[in-house]
Amino acid sequence: MNRTIKEYGLVSLKGLAMGAADVIPGVSGGTIAFITGIYQELLDTIASFNLRNLTILFKQGPKAFWRAVNGNFLVALLGGIALSVVSFAKVFGFLLTNHPVPTWAFFFGLVAASIPLISRQVKVWSGSKYIAFIAGAIIAWLITSLPSIPETDSTWYLFMSGMIAICAMILPGISGSFILILLGSYRTILAALNGLDFPKIFTFAAGAIVGLLAFSHLLKLMFRRFHDLTVATLAGFLLGSLNKIWPWKETVEWYVKHQGTPKEQRLPLLQDNIWPGQYTRITGEPAELGLAIGAVIGGFLFIYAIDRFARKQVK
Repeated sequence: MNRTIKEYGLVSLKGLAMGAADVIPGVSGGTIAFITGIYQELLDTIASFNLRNLTILFKQGPKAFWRAVNGNFLVALLGGIALSVVSFAKVFGFLLTNHPVPTWAFFFGLVAASIPLISRQVKVWSGSKYIAFIAGAIIAWLITSLPSIPETDSTWYLFMSGMIAICAMILPGISGSFILILLGSYRTILAALNGLDFPKIFTFAAGAIVGLLAFSHLLKLMFRRFHDLTVATLAGFLLGSLNKIWPWKETVEWYVKHQGTPKEQRLPLLQDNIWPGQYTRITGEPAELGLAIGAVIGGFLFIYAIDRFARKQVK
């Protein structure tokens, strides 16, 4: 697809939004791609890295290969994602540590607002689609109720984490960052990005590339053959994932990382959702209900602003 420099700039802005979403536990970059109208092109571009196009590289040269894999689109999008991930990793790390309730509330608003936007992509709602929606919600709810695995930074585990998380990152409704939390790799990756720990970053990225190339073909097939069922299931995943990003939580089980060393940290392992009225009594921290409500509204408005912007670009 031929684009002007301005249009590629818009692709990079969408990449910025996707990267910011992928850093957030509970929010998916795939959701942003879906809302902004580039999801199908993204899937097609990833799937274009195959043996057939590899032969083009050797037979017709780099220029023909670059066109075959939609290289300009990929560079513009990945550039925006990379810039966003590096920039927002520090911001979200600070906010989640120092202002957890309003930060989670904003994420809650983002995801809740995405549900109707994803659902409208179902062309015809019927009994099977409603069942898929409910099944997706239940599955996501059960997954988000699982305790996190204690963190590890071994090379093979970071590689596997990249393979698994990238599959979630490109799925609308499933958060790659949340999968990293379940796998116990989220803070490790966040610290690597903040500290520019390139060996860990490259290990994770290598796993992500392998997982992405393998998974994109399956996902493309699902959308082509079972579009409405797939979208309905993903919308259900969004609904079920709200369980994870409820702003008020009580930590019922902890684990200690780097025990007995100067880097020792006490981190939450298992958390239960509680009502705002219980939060202060149980945790001793302010519930910040008014600020949280404002943050939820802000999340809603942010998503709808992105959607409105994307619709104007399509027109």
